[in-house]
Amino acid sequence: MPIYEYQTEAEGCEFCQHKFEELQKISDEPLTKCPQCGGPVARTFSAFAVTGMEKQMMSNKNLEEKGFTKYVKAGDGYYEKQTGKGPQVIRR
Repeated sequence: MPIYEYQTEAEGCEFCQHKFEELQKISDEPLTKCPQCGGPVARTFSAFAVTGMEKQMMSNKNLEEKGFTKYVKAGDGYYEKQTGKGPQVIRR
């Protein structure tokens, strides 16, 4: 089950003033009220955790072995190649 983050935009209690996490099924409806004070809350975007296996899968060496090319933003409007085939720099 995923962990969703919620936050209030109005004045809320100490619990919902800052982001709080709620373990829910994907099929569950999003919370609309704080479980502590009943004030309005909204689901927020949150970053996902990257563990050792994901880091290894996204490594430059593994990406190149699988035939992918990886570019990284190097400045305003251009990207530099980190691994793989293709031009060294892409400009917008």
